[in-house]
Amino acid sequence: MAANGLFWWIGAGVLVLLELMSGTFYLLMVAVGFIAGGIAHLFGAGLEIELLVAALVAMIAVTVLRRSKLGHVTRRDASHDPGVNLDIGETLKVNEWHEGRARALYRGAEWDIELAPGETEGAHMYRITAFSGNTLVVAATR
Repeated sequence: MAANGLFWWIGAGVLVLLELMSGTFYLLMVAVGFIAGGIAHLFGAGLEIELLVAALVAMIAVTVLRRSKLGHVTRRDASHDPGVNLDIGETLKVNEWHEGRARALYRGAEWDIELAPGETEGAHMYRITAFSGNTLVVAATR
């Protein structure tokens, strides 16, 4: 199977192609192990040594990836993320409050509005700070 070393190079190529579809970098690290196995074959190592080199390099590469910031996905709350909700940071006018809740016209539609924690009903202009379902969470503009 690995008698001519082509196995390592084809395997690395297939893993890189699969990595392009998954986008996780882990298959890329295993492909680095396959490349190391191919290099070991070029230096005349036996199949056992090639497999050992490929496995060790792949394990080390995956461990390094795991410990780097690329190995950890940071999840942010989309309800507060202006990159997800483009309305966050926009202002709107609220005329009348009822116990921290209101209805207001925003972008041509009536929305339920609620005050962000610690905010008061005294202002008329408010900035959208988050979404809570179909409700806009607002804070007074300063």
